Amino acid sequence: MSIRKSFCKIAYLSSRVVLPEEDGGVQPAIIVVSDGKIEEIIRSVDEEAIKTVTNENIYLERFDSLVIMPGIVDSHVHINEPGRTDWEGFDTATRAAAAGGITTIVDMPLNSIPPTTTLENLDIKSKEALGRVFVDVGFWGGVIPGNQKELRRLIQAGVVGFKCLLCPSGVDEFPHVNIRDIELALTELQSTNSVLAFHAECELAGSLVTETSDSHFYETFLKSRPPAMEVEAIKMISSLCKKYGVRCHIVHLSASDALDVIQSAKAEGSHLTVETCHHYLNFCAEEVPKNATEFKCCPPIREKTNQNKLWRAIENGLIDMVVSDHSPSTAELKICGDFMTAWGGISSLQFGLPIMWTVARKRNLSLENVSRLLSQAPAKLCGLDGRKGKLRKGMDADLLIWDPEATIEIQESMILHKNKLTPYMGKKLFGKVVATIIRGNTVYRDGLVQDKPVGDLLLQKENRRE
Repeated sequence: MSIRKSFCKIAYLSSRVVLPEEDGGVQPAIIVVSDGKIEEIIRSVDEEAIKTVTNENIYLERFDSLVIMPGIVDSHVHINEPGRTDWEGFDTATRAAAAGGITTIVDMPLNSIPPTTTLENLDIKSKEALGRVFVDVGFWGGVIPGNQKELRRLIQAGVVGFKCLLCPSGVDEFPHVNIRDIELALTELQSTNSVLAFHAECELAGSLVTETSDSHFYETFLKSRPPAMEVEAIKMISSLCKKYGVRCHIVHLSASDALDVIQSAKAEGSHLTVETCHHYLNFCAEEVPKNATEFKCCPPIREKTNQNKLWRAIENGLIDMVVSDHSPSTAELKICGDFMTAWGGISSLQFGLPIMWTVARKRNLSLENVSRLLSQAPAKLCGLDGRKGKLRKGMDADLLIWDPEATIEIQESMILHKNKLTPYMGKKLFGKVVATIIRGNTVYRDGLVQDKPVGDLLLQKENRRE
């Protein structure tokens, strides 16, 4: 899949190139790439137009009416290496990402052993990843009780931001924080441009689950994590965001009841951003079968009426981005039929684009909006927007080429992440990835991932305020 070395530059031509809305949106264009960067965007499909910007020898790739979009930036991925590589790993996760049109993933700090909560632990993780990734990889740091003095060291090392949990994480090495821990962390982050991301569920007094509740039914698990857990947590986060003036981010929002709180916080000028996930936009609680623990995640998939409200919040811009929260585990931990004891995480990394597009097309969401939600906004969250998330001169030549009219059916044989368990198995979806290009390198084409890993580790301190 390598381009012949006799050509100094590469150009990619399509009648549907997704430029940022402020640059005119979808239009015919030729993207000229040199040294891994976008050198020029020619708003034409006339091949002769290339000569007006360069006289050099150019290799031209024609994609006709296929869509060329910025590579997807998935800012919420659990790679789990080192320590839990039987769940996932850098090799398998980044291969799957490449096949899904994702050019950058950002690894969450928990589920690996050790977690990314100290500079030493970041060094251990980055050494495991070095030379083994097929797409570019960034890293979140973690906030846990007592590690606030590590945060600036991790910023200097290049983490994109930090994540904490307000309730138990499910793994002993990443304990949840209380308000005192959060305020200590926010104090450390005040003079930086970093961001603190929250798993926004807090524990409530009392339980809606009784001893007679059958944990093989999804409704039992759903009652154990009511919307009020998210609402109360987001109220607290919004208040702290305003008090400290630090960028704060809500990960995997599932409860539409919290949207009014988010809207008020944003209206008051708080530096608050919000993501939701593909599974909340595609599945609803009423449809989860008995024993089908592949649907379990935290916070939980909620009712259809809740899902419709999340979609409206996406359409009106209140929810900023959509990510995978790819959180795999082994079959032993995941498929036990007991919703209260099964691992809470959903695998979907490779299929985010068609999952999103299948519903987005029905709701008349434009390609520009899909690109903003999947690429532009996550890149901005992670301080990577100077390089990633848009097709614009000077940016990394990270391109996704796909066919929005073609369909795929998810089968186990096509899944590249390590554990194949997913609630999307057998789903027929619109949107087929044809090619993935990272800094001018074609890493995936027509069903094949290239042999050589070409991904970089994004530890260049893009998020540091000078």
